[in-house]
Amino acid sequence: MILYFSATGNCKYVTERIATATNDKAVSIETNPTVSLSADEPLGIVTPTYYWTLPINVMEFLAALPCPTSSYLYYVGTFGTSTGGASAVANSIMKKKGHPFDALFDIRMPDTWTPKFDLSDPAKVEETNRRADQEIDELIEQIKQRVRGIHMDFHLPKIAGLIGGRSYEKKRRTKYLTVSEACIGCGLCAKKCPTQAIEMKQQKPVWAKEKCLMCLRCLHHCPKFAIQYGKNTAKHGQYRNPHVTV
Repeated sequence: MILYFSATGNCKYVTERIATATNDKAVSIETNPTVSLSADEPLGIVTPTYYWTLPINVMEFLAALPCPTSSYLYYVGTFGTSTGGASAVANSIMKKKGHPFDALFDIRMPDTWTPKFDLSDPAKVEETNRRADQEIDELIEQIKQRVRGIHMDFHLPKIAGLIGGRSYEKKRRTKYLTVSEACIGCGLCAKKCPTQAIEMKQQKPVWAKEKCLMCLRCLHHCPKFAIQYGKNTAKHGQYRNPHVTV
């Protein structure tokens, strides 16, 4: 079994590639899955990196996960600039359960945090995804061989994840999200929000919670690009992985 969270499709794509090549099953943590493994069955966790740490829903999922019986437990973190201390945070959670990760991997993909990163050039985005495909090919072979240890380009201690987590807590305040007059009231943002933080009122989205994941799924899926975060997202474009739907 390979468990994943994916806001814009990157982690879903990585997971499905691995699952197809290893005859495994890809399961989103948003489905609240029951994890039941045979003694020799591997368990993979695939997650994006938010502010050098884990998305809060992934952190909570791992904390609630029963100690796995898997003989091979591996972590894959997707990232744009660095995974920071995300893998160390994840490993710390699993260590407390008595089963730290046997292997840690990372895959560089387009960084969907568009308040900072510019994804408006399709050619650059396509090239990043092309290189990611090559990394995924290598990752699949490593997983097939059940290699162990740290196989990450950007791996920092847990303290980096804890420091990043403080920034993440500030940035995931929904007050930074706005909706323009371009909104057509389709309700797609509310339907797709993983934390049900959006409600439709008078055919317009309203953020009903003080904080959300800040995964920006709403922004990247809006058919009219009416949802923005701060001043830069409007010029930095939208992104969804071209190979999967979320």
